[in-house]
Amino acid sequence: MLSGNAAASGRRVIVLGGTSEIALQIVRELQRRAPREIALVGRDRDSLSRAATDLRANGCERVFELELDALELERHGEVIERAREQLGGVDIAIVAVGVLGQRGGLPEDLSAAVAVLQVNVVGAGSLLLHAARAVLDDGGGTLVILSSVAGERPRKTNVVYGASKAALDALAQGLGDALISDRVRVLVVRPGFVRTRMTAGLAAAPFATTADAVARDVVAGLERGSHTVWSPRKLRWLMVVLRLLPRPIFRRLER
Repeated sequence: MLSGNAAASGRRVIVLGGTSEIALQIVRELQRRAPREIALVGRDRDSLSRAATDLRANGCERVFELELDALELERHGEVIERAREQLGGVDIAIVAVGVLGQRGGLPEDLSAAVAVLQVNVVGAGSLLLHAARAVLDDGGGTLVILSSVAGERPRKTNVVYGASKAALDALAQGLGDALISDRVRVLVVRPGFVRTRMTAGLAAAPFATTADAVARDVVAGLERGSHTVWSPRKLRWLMVVLRLLPRPIFRRLER
């Protein structure tokens, strides 16, 4: 089993969802502690290039860029294998793929709602499975999965997104239990409302946070050897209460 220090010390990092503000901030936070080599995997070439330039400016000497859409399922294994070859292996894989979609209960655009499920569950889940295989084949390492407190008990204000994160969260937790004896550590990250491009224009929920703060919490969790990180940490206790609320009361919640 990996110690907390080992989980945080890996040099070779693959970021699946390579333009995610939170994931990139996690990489910067890791880089502050020790040199890292990065493979950024994402669908937008220009955004990947800007992210790579920024990471180099923050001290990451080797940064590779690989194009991949989360829904190109047939290419997931191939692209992750190419990232492994470029890095010479993988110590940490960050899965940061996800879209928010339309908020509310039953969406007006059902096709768009299904697309959210395809990206957040099928696409992200496939990438997680392929990343887990890569880490396992390299003799162990760490998987960091960006989930959400929205997945702990999906609310009527964000049904589809919450359900999609619940599915990914469950997959990640199950893998963590299944692979721990094989030196593969899984860290599930459950942020609350994070001020990023994805949430721009939305009213901030209580305990809103930033990508910087989430990154610090994640790296601290890696160093502790945690299996789950809530960010901010007080959300853990709030969610304990929300999970226990009787459904008639839970249904009244508007946020």
